[in-house]
Amino acid sequence: MNPLNEQSQSVLKKIAFYTLGCKLNFAETSMLKKDFDSERFLIVPFKSKADIYVINTCSVTTDAERDCRKVVRQALRKNPSAFVVVTGCYAQLDPEVIAGIEGVDLVLGAKEKFDIVKHSKNFKKHDQAVIHRKDVNEAVDFHHAFSSSDRTRVFLKIQDGCDYKCSFCTIPLARGQSRSPSIEEILEQARIVIKDGYKEIILTGVNAGDFGKQTGETFYELLLALDKLDGLERIRISSIEPNLLSHDIIDLAARSTTIQPHFHIPLQSGSDHMLRIMKRRYDTALYTDRVKSIREKIPDACIGVDVITGHPGETPELFQETVSFLQSLDISYLHVFTYSERPDTLSYTMEKAVDVKERKKRTHILRNISRQKRYDFHVKHIGSIRQVLIEDEQTNAYAAGWTDNYIRVVLKKPALKVKSSQIIQCKLIDTDAHQEAVFGDIIS
Repeated sequence: MNPLNEQSQSVLKKIAFYTLGCKLNFAETSMLKKDFDSERFLIVPFKSKADIYVINTCSVTTDAERDCRKVVRQALRKNPSAFVVVTGCYAQLDPEVIAGIEGVDLVLGAKEKFDIVKHSKNFKKHDQAVIHRKDVNEAVDFHHAFSSSDRTRVFLKIQDGCDYKCSFCTIPLARGQSRSPSIEEILEQARIVIKDGYKEIILTGVNAGDFGKQTGETFYELLLALDKLDGLERIRISSIEPNLLSHDIIDLAARSTTIQPHFHIPLQSGSDHMLRIMKRRYDTALYTDRVKSIREKIPDACIGVDVITGHPGETPELFQETVSFLQSLDISYLHVFTYSERPDTLSYTMEKAVDVKERKKRTHILRNISRQKRYDFHVKHIGSIRQVLIEDEQTNAYAAGWTDNYIRVVLKKPALKVKSSQIIQCKLIDTDAHQEAVFGDIIS
């Protein structure tokens, strides 16, 4: 019998969710919420008192355990007798550690997290946490998911897992091998979100550019198919590895009115020596080629970059190579991550560790470069007219949204007639004091 149907007809159980980590995690949490969207459960905000708390974890940094414990404590402060489920990447990697956290009732691995109801046994609190976690290589199924924090943009999962063996990364251990559905299945999901009124689909995955290995299809072919989809106004690529960002993809984006002029391309280091140590699949020459190709074909494109500071073996001289390389690139912003040791990764066993204080110092240097790059990108577009997708968020009655090329725009004058999910023509007129956005006026 389905546990959902065994609950009392007269009492609704309240359930709350908390997500740590990436947009893919948020998309999967949204899918889990749908499993509980029945007359037997009432989904409430995490800050509310609930009967059940589900925590979807991340494993990217050493803060995973600390963050998990913190969220569990927050839940139990709301309701000490609540049933607590912990799942996600950290649950796959360190289930025993999580099971030892006071108040946790159920730990679910990568394969098991999509069967919470099945494993929960009516959500009766346990004296000791129960673990359901198989070898990550058994997680071979693809589970569709999409999520949104508003009614304008939706993150659509197109791929899961990763076959790369980067020295610093736990994701292959937490999510298993790369896998994805067919293009037709993704199109079916896209039609659902278009029907629900979303204007922008953001394609997300662990390694989205690796889409199609099981079906013999490619990420380029997926973009071609989505580009022809009726009713879809915007497609955005969340992130793509430089070696998978082909010139065909760049050419398609250049001629498409739907694929947005925005590329987020992981780099991790601007030193070829460090890229080899990190087991990355490209060098700085390839990376430079991709950036130059984008700039030549889509001059106004926004280009974001991931970088890691303080990886073992990164000497001051090699770090300076990264600084010089980043300063030479015509890019728009950086996401800077401070290296942290993760057990079972190749880098965990490497010598020549960088002092933690030095890692943070290097992170600070690169974040300053990022602020300057973002400011320069914003200033470059002052006076231009861009399409802005208005979101629900408003500050002091000033509507805000994102341009096609990923500039946050706050309308200079209160725009009470502007509604969420509208795409409007807007003139960019000034930068804000914190360089996080620009001010704009509606072009009537």
